[in-house]
Amino acid sequence: MSDLKKQFGKVAVLMGGWSAEREVSLKSGDAVLAALLSAGVDASAVDFKKNDIQQLSGFDRVFNIVHGRGGEDGVLQGLLEFMALPYTGSGVLGSALAMDKIRTKEIWKSQQLQTPAYRTVRDLAACLTAIEELGLPLIMKPALEGSSIGISKVTDIEQAEAAFDLAAGCNSDVLVEAWIEGEEYSASILNNRVLPLIKLKTANQFYDYDAKYVSDATEYICPCGLSESKEIEMAEIATRAFAAISGAGWGRIDFMLDAEQKPWLIEANTVPGMTDHSLVPMAARQAGLTMEELVLEILKTSEERNV
Repeated sequence: MSDLKKQFGKVAVLMGGWSAEREVSLKSGDAVLAALLSAGVDASAVDFKKNDIQQLSGFDRVFNIVHGRGGEDGVLQGLLEFMALPYTGSGVLGSALAMDKIRTKEIWKSQQLQTPAYRTVRDLAACLTAIEELGLPLIMKPALEGSSIGISKVTDIEQAEAAFDLAAGCNSDVLVEAWIEGEEYSASILNNRVLPLIKLKTANQFYDYDAKYVSDATEYICPCGLSESKEIEMAEIATRAFAAISGAGWGRIDFMLDAEQKPWLIEANTVPGMTDHSLVPMAARQAGLTMEELVLEILKTSEERNV
């Protein structure tokens, strides 16, 4: 038996699930599984299904790569703790908070961390009031989705109803957020270390689902081109922001940097994508880590949790 098989035992790479991010999760899971097997870990794919905990029997630990609700919001984490199965990434609290964009922003504000002005709305009338208060352009998004699902940039009041319906159709409160004009950056976090920042450039209105997972025109710039002092500053903010919501192990913090070079926190992600278009593997490569080394570092986070 190899040392890694002895160290980690039989590993379930949990993927899929039932959220709107299911297809992205399956792609992430395939990439993680291939890297773990290449590294010599005894790993198997498990397509996470509702009402079927038997699929987890016989495993010693879980590499969680289930994106979205049911896998990234504390539900799966609670189940795994009940089953005394060690798992990667954030725990119940950190997962639940990060999945809820509104609660995340409330906590960041309480910690004096800068995040764009916002309103929580539940109907079109409140949405129109929020637009009056925040001004245009702005971003409208469901509070409980990831991968830019259900998000719209609203530049004209006539777009408001369709944008609200799209976000509300994701079965969560709707977050109406002030638009920050500037450049987008992402900070990947691995075991309390911030990997090199990535600057994102897209021809789309913003870094949407197409730009993330489909388009080959999206530019990922790493090294990001910021001064060393600015990158250190943003890394420190990312570390504080992740800790504030009880994030652990690995994750990602997304920023906008405005014209005055002021960073604005946009959102947190506790189970980031691991596809060929994903940011964490790109940042890891810039830091000198292969995909195999990256997944092993993430898998080690399961050893730190006493369940």
